[in-house]
Amino acid sequence: MLLRTRSLSLTIAMALAWLLPAGSGLAQDNTDTGILTVERLFSSEEFDLESFGPARWLESGDGYTLLEDSPGSAGQDIVRYDPVTGDRDILVAASQLVPPGAGRALEVDDYHWSSDSGKLLIYTNSRRVWRTNSRGDYWVLDRPSGTLTQLGRSFPDSSLMFATFSPDDSRVAYVHRNNLYVEELGSGTINQLTSNGSATLINGTFDWVYEEEFRLRNGFRWSPDGNRIAYWQLDSSGVEMFTLINNTDTLYPELSQFPYPKVGETNSAARVGVIDADGGETTWIRLEGDPRQHYPVFLEWAENSDELVIQQLNRRQNENKLLMADASNGDIEEILIETDRAWLDPVTDFQWFDEGRSFLWVSEKNGWRQVFRVSRDGRRESLLTPGNYDVVSILHANAREGHVYFIASPDDPQRRYLYRAPLDGSGEAERLTPADQPGDHRYQIAEDSSHAIHWYSHRDMPTVIDLVSLPNHERAQLFTNNDAVAETYAALDRGTTEFIQVTTEDGVTMEGILRLPPDFDASIKYPVIFFVYGEPAGQTGQDRWEGRDLWHLMMTQQGYIIATLDNRGQPAPKGREWRKSVYRQLGTINMRDQMLGAQALLAERPYLDAERIGVWGHSGGGTSTLHLMFRYPELYKVGVSQAPVPDITLYDSIYQERYSGLLPEDIQQYETAKAINHAAGLQGDLLLVHGTGDDNVHYQGSERLINELVRLGKRFDLMVYPNRNHRIAGELDGTTLHLGRLRTEYFLEHLPPGPR
Repeated sequence: MLLRTRSLSLTIAMALAWLLPAGSGLAQDNTDTGILTVERLFSSEEFDLESFGPARWLESGDGYTLLEDSPGSAGQDIVRYDPVTGDRDILVAASQLVPPGAGRALEVDDYHWSSDSGKLLIYTNSRRVWRTNSRGDYWVLDRPSGTLTQLGRSFPDSSLMFATFSPDDSRVAYVHRNNLYVEELGSGTINQLTSNGSATLINGTFDWVYEEEFRLRNGFRWSPDGNRIAYWQLDSSGVEMFTLINNTDTLYPELSQFPYPKVGETNSAARVGVIDADGGETTWIRLEGDPRQHYPVFLEWAENSDELVIQQLNRRQNENKLLMADASNGDIEEILIETDRAWLDPVTDFQWFDEGRSFLWVSEKNGWRQVFRVSRDGRRESLLTPGNYDVVSILHANAREGHVYFIASPDDPQRRYLYRAPLDGSGEAERLTPADQPGDHRYQIAEDSSHAIHWYSHRDMPTVIDLVSLPNHERAQLFTNNDAVAETYAALDRGTTEFIQVTTEDGVTMEGILRLPPDFDASIKYPVIFFVYGEPAGQTGQDRWEGRDLWHLMMTQQGYIIATLDNRGQPAPKGREWRKSVYRQLGTINMRDQMLGAQALLAERPYLDAERIGVWGHSGGGTSTLHLMFRYPELYKVGVSQAPVPDITLYDSIYQERYSGLLPEDIQQYETAKAINHAAGLQGDLLLVHGTGDDNVHYQGSERLINELVRLGKRFDLMVYPNRNHRIAGELDGTTLHLGRLRTEYFLEHLPPGPR
């Protein structure tokens, strides 16, 4: 439904125009390959990148494997390559992946090798569970015999989760309907380890909020000797249920409910236990504190089969305890405690060394995200990455080779490069990414550190994937350079892309990007559309290929300048203070940064038209759009807010409490930071867009905002997409194209393009 409160007849006319094939210049067929249209962007495959992988380094050290289309077959082969010689051989042919009685090979969504590469675990027929396809079917191929066996054959299709080989590869553990199972590969015998799993008691996996905010999905771990399994159990009874309403697919509305703890509300009770792999009673780890007020966010075996290492955050998430637990009796011992005035992230880069005598730890206690090597008892540590720069993420550590490999960008927060540092702390970090490859780099490094699969892109270059040798970073094999997309992109009529810095009157320096029109003339003024995110979960100013940036390029062809700035609080590698200065002020100082940054740009660049400033964003960016339109109406004249959180007390407990504090203690900060509380400031043209099937950022918040804007007598525009999820996508075709047209036409109508 599109509702334009000032003129319903005009709204209907606009909606019809968007749906007609020849509605506007953007909607017409255009044979000029240099010009982008919404149809080219949202209903063609011109800019789809080539698929690649999954790639797997073999534990045996015998190279890596790739999925490749099988010649003359509807399936895919799994092919092994030698990284040194380039020799290629087919380890598993598509013909071996045809189930008995089936007419075609399994469609492989993912795969994993046993430790000796003698068995292959295949994941197929997957289904979405919240954000990811984490539920499906699993098959095991025994390569010596050629036998292909489906796991959990008596269970319904697409109902297994996280199947994992035991250390000796003789069994597989998995989750089915919130219970843990172990299946013997030789006999096919299935042992059910837990039997109390239900809609509210979750064994071996997680509830919505743990999955979304801690990225926890697979909730169990085999012991190194294969005799026991450690697992999480969450009890979501008592957590309020959120209801999604489907009004369109049946005669009467269909309701779906799931536990969703909002700010200040009851969380699931989480605990960790150990159970024998053959079944029996669970030994529960004696974690201190109320299990609904603490989060066990990390679990691994402690380099032996007798102890576990656990990280436990308090609810405010400003204290992280690293604990050692006895797997036999559940006793715990504190190894170290990390605290912060703001918040702490779980240390997911944790890794053991020296047969468990030391481990890697990441800390911001010195003001930068640094890597430490810490003794098992937590009493001795050495800093491996000294210097005033952030380690973005640890990719690999090799005790035999003697280095830790990580992503960093000490001098340029808009780019990402590969570095390594000695594990003994004896030297400075060494950059391995070549100096002539500015942009964004990702790596999948071999166990022996000799090679890496490498993804490389920048704003004007689609992703190139190759194999490089290390440490010299020389290309050994090219997998794809996405040349078809690159050629199409090169033919577009494009202006220049500028990577910028701007310093505000508050002394805050922000990085960002400007995209200029193809026929740019600095002597005249252009309207500006700011693309904003603004929250701690992501950046918009990185130098990497972004498919969504093609829409921005299209808008420059229409006569707009596109700008984006990364404010304080966004996860740029600029130190702890940069990222955490927004604590209990999210929605205030980060939005002031955006406003002052825009003002500084306008002062520096006279070709930016201060009378024609627009802004748009999605999710956190949708929220930021509301703040900017409501708080600074004299600057921002047109806004498109997609899937926003107008009232942050409606969002989930883990995310919002991490950055905004707890209720009722921090109620004043929440009231100040609610966009809905500033709605009276709206003066410009606002388009609010939301999907009613959004399980993440609920349409409930937009409904409250609608009521408030109506109460205030404010004019606004609204597009509601029934049953669409947080990405505003759904089963019906045409949603992405419709939304692309909607956003495009809204700016064209309300923020006139072109110079003046």
